[in-house]
Amino acid sequence: MGRCYGQISFEERHRIAELHRAGGSTRQIATALDRSSSAIADELKRNARADGGYDAEYAQERTWARRFRGSRLEREEALRERVTGLLERGLSPEQVAGRLRREAGQTVLCHETIYRFIYAQVARTKDYRWGRLLPSGRTRRRKRAQRRPRGGGGPVGFIRDRRPLSERPLEAQTRSAPGHWEADLMQFGRGRPALLVLQERCTRALLATPLSSKASAPLIEALGSLLAALPATLRRSVSFDNGAEFVRHYELHALDVETFFCEPHAPWQKGGVENAIGRLRRFLPRSTDLAALPARALNGLLPAVNNIPRRRLGYQSPAEVLNAQLSGLQSESAFLPAQE
Repeated sequence: MGRCYGQISFEERHRIAELHRAGGSTRQIATALDRSSSAIADELKRNARADGGYDAEYAQERTWARRFRGSRLEREEALRERVTGLLERGLSPEQVAGRLRREAGQTVLCHETIYRFIYAQVARTKDYRWGRLLPSGRTRRRKRAQRRPRGGGGPVGFIRDRRPLSERPLEAQTRSAPGHWEADLMQFGRGRPALLVLQERCTRALLATPLSSKASAPLIEALGSLLAALPATLRRSVSFDNGAEFVRHYELHALDVETFFCEPHAPWQKGGVENAIGRLRRFLPRSTDLAALPARALNGLLPAVNNIPRRRLGYQSPAEVLNAQLSGLQSESAFLPAQE
């Protein structure tokens, strides 16, 4: 007697209902089901109807109603509004979880909880707008694709004064000092203007400017204008891939900016700016026409992105890190205003 310690099943509840209607005592019902009398007493007390009767279907519904409480983000409205507000600002679930942990001094929730909440809302409500809160815009998980190895080698001899990344200063390699940038083009539809994107390796700060042409001369001129507006301590070097649009890189040397190049077919060696472009795709998909985009929209986007906290920065934002490094030098930090 009393050898069964698992949850009372639906079939057992039917048996309990039959014996209870027949006038069986708690001990008699427990003996018939090989349960402890205390378990049967608790079942009758917790799941009986208001009139004192016991019904198997009603008892099962009451059990499930107590058991399912929903996810934490469904139960706590204030936390849900805080999380969705940060997601709408452009933070990823990992960045949201990290930022909340930094603010609270302890773990508030994990990023997986946020992903599950979003996917569950889509599944329950069929409202696919929930997916817009995620950086990828997806409404369900996808399997990771297998990366195929690519052959090395390539015609890089046409790039004059080309220096490999292995010659880059140690402070650039270790991200120990600001002023070292990675540059790349953010492409849109065929025949549409591109966006020149730069990311600073130490602070992860972003700069960008639209290009009227992808030819090397206007591109390097636009890049030089961006760098010339910065103090000398923030323009030490720039790293590129081996695209033909960067062949006139040597013109940046007049600004005392060193230039370096990835190995052939290895754009991942400047993965910072590659990832930055991926994050910008959330706000500027490939269908975007930069020529039709108001200048204020792009000017407002960059400060917003630079104020998104990053895991690599201890969930501080690039603006916070850069302004902390350049505290007291207002002219140097003004281009990255920090949001409250």
